Amino acid sequence: MRDVAALSGVSLKTVSRVVNLEPGVSADLVERVQTAAAALQFRPNLTASSLRRSDGRTQTIGLVLENIANPYSSALHRAIEDVARSHEVVVFAGSVDEDPARERELAGTFLARQVDGLIVVPAGADQSYLAHELRAGTPMVFVDRPPNLLDADAVTTDNFAGARDAVRHLIAHGHRRIAYLGDLSSIFTAEQRLNGYLDALERAGIVLDADLIWQNLRSSDHAQTAIIELLTAAEPPTAVFASQNLVTIGAVRGIAALGKQFEIALVGFDDIPLADLVSPRVSLVIQDVHALGAAAAELLFDRINGSDLPTQRITLPVHLVTAGSGEITGPFAA
Repeated sequence: MRDVAALSGVSLKTVSRVVNLEPGVSADLVERVQTAAAALQFRPNLTASSLRRSDGRTQTIGLVLENIANPYSSALHRAIEDVARSHEVVVFAGSVDEDPARERELAGTFLARQVDGLIVVPAGADQSYLAHELRAGTPMVFVDRPPNLLDADAVTTDNFAGARDAVRHLIAHGHRRIAYLGDLSSIFTAEQRLNGYLDALERAGIVLDADLIWQNLRSSDHAQTAIIELLTAAEPPTAVFASQNLVTIGAVRGIAALGKQFEIALVGFDDIPLADLVSPRVSLVIQDVHALGAAAAELLFDRINGSDLPTQRITLPVHLVTAGSGEITGPFAA
């Protein structure tokens, strides 16, 4: 910084104010400092800067995701990053792949780097390991799923209602044998979506057939295998509710592989790539992932900036988008 000050002909304090984006520096001085910094290939040491800041902030947050490669996690990441950028904060992110040990390890790694806050998609059944950090004042928000054994903020979507409405829609189009394809049964969202499926059947007076419920499908390939086995059984379903985006992709492939895409009704949960390019188009329960991530990020920055409101639990609505596959009529259509 002293070299930049000497080359630009300003004081060290002026360089510091420009580097830290403080107001009150004239445009001419900002340009001189930036030109000198570029010429000297100067990069501010943010770690050292955070040690000198009176508030001790590092201008970073940690983001613990299920799997960044999944389009859902990627969209969530981007929404959080957009909000963080508006606060001039950098996001560190990592994937846990539904591994509770990895969740703890990754959260601990971010905390060791003194992030200003955490946003977590929890994988394990116990988040009390973060209780000490929360009591010590580290802001944290859980997104997509609430924490267990920890009183902390959370932003989720209405998974139960979305699944219930999807199955009601299939029932209204004349279906009684409706298969359920689900993610890991231990995941909060999967549990809520299964409960919505069961509630819709019960309220319609449809006797549950446990053979139509397939859970713990961790990839589109697993889902494809499951739907082919279901549809080639002695008593196949006439409709399918696929409760996760990768599962929906597998269901679409499996149904098409059997040439039954115009016979078997399908509603999926979450948007999927190219859903509007297959025939028939895929009917989906859509959650606003960008709104989910943005709400979690804004809540975290409220906490970082001193909000002392009681613990917040925010649930966002979902909506069913009819596109064709969910409207294929069944044997009991009116």
